[in-house]
Amino acid sequence: MKIRVVLSSAALSLSAALAVSNPAAADTSTGVASFYWQGRSTASGERFNPSAMTAAHRSLPFGTKVRVTNLRNGRSVVVRINDRGPFVRGRVIDVSRAAAGELGFTGSGVTRVSLAVID
Repeated sequence: MKIRVVLSSAALSLSAALAVSNPAAADTSTGVASFYWQGRSTASGERFNPSAMTAAHRSLPFGTKVRVTNLRNGRSVVVRINDRGPFVRGRVIDVSRAAAGELGFTGSGVTRVSLAVID
């Protein structure tokens, strides 16, 4: 019994380490996106630019490029991760106002999206 618990614990630790070591591979997902427009500094140290094609994501490394596709209308954009968030349950990404405009959801404020990391 003790050996099984140790092996199970080791397997969980290994799978968690693999997910953390390669977050890009782990994050091709779908969920809800929102947008933000307030001028402030980002977690990467950049000044926030609502006109740039940027986004906030909880775990992807800064500089990662992600294709965001609006599942309601099929429109997509490529954004660069430069901030952390979103901090609202159920949301997977916060995009800049410019990216939300290209995706066509500035009126509703949120939409269902798919994310795909681009090399």
